[in-house]
Parts: sequence; structure tokens; C-alpha cells
Amino acid sequence: MSTLITMALYQPHEGKEEQLNEVLKNHIKTLEAEELITSREPIRAVAADGTVIEIFEWKSEQAKDAAHESPIVMKVWNEIMEIAEIKSPSSLAEANHPFPNFAPYTL
Repeated sequence: MSTLITMALYQPHEGKEEQLNEVLKNHIKTLEAEELITSREPIRAVAADGTVIEIFEWKSEQAKDAAHESPIVMKVWNEIMEIAEIKSPSSLAEANHPFPNFAPYTL
């Protein structure tokens, strides 16, 4: 079983930046409590357009799939989807550069 590094991107709806910050404080804690991710420290950054990037490591493909079955995880994900658009890396202007740079994002 190999681990998976995931990059999740959230662009907060206008005026919802602080609310997203609060929800993201619980996101990693929830995944840890459900024993779905490794102890690798997550990396958080922000793109020029305000999109928050969260990089973390699933314990396995099965753990990633199990997150979609967890009511506790789904509650957090639904909260995120109410206040932010889920983006793909290619949507960022920084993706047009071979070595994209982002600002640190602190919770």
C-alpha cells in the first residue's frame, strides 16, 4: 500500500475568506482523527487570485476512498463547498510557469 500526495485547491467566495480559514483549521484534524492521512506536515499556500492550496498525504488509496464514506469528513467537505469553489491546479495563473511560486498560508 503506497501513500498518495494530494493537492486540494479552494477559492473562497467573496467575503468568505475568514470562514474558509476557520473550516480549514478542522479539515486536517478531521482527516487525522479518522486515521486517513499520514503524520506528514501539510503544506498550505495561497495563489495570487486568493486560491488556498492544501497539500497533504493520504495513508493509501483506500484511505482516500474511505474519506468519501465518512459522514464526519463529508460534513467538513460540504462546509468547504458552501464557501469556496474547488479548483484545479491548471486554473491558476501560476500553473503557466515551470516553477510556480505561492505565498505561505497560515491558519
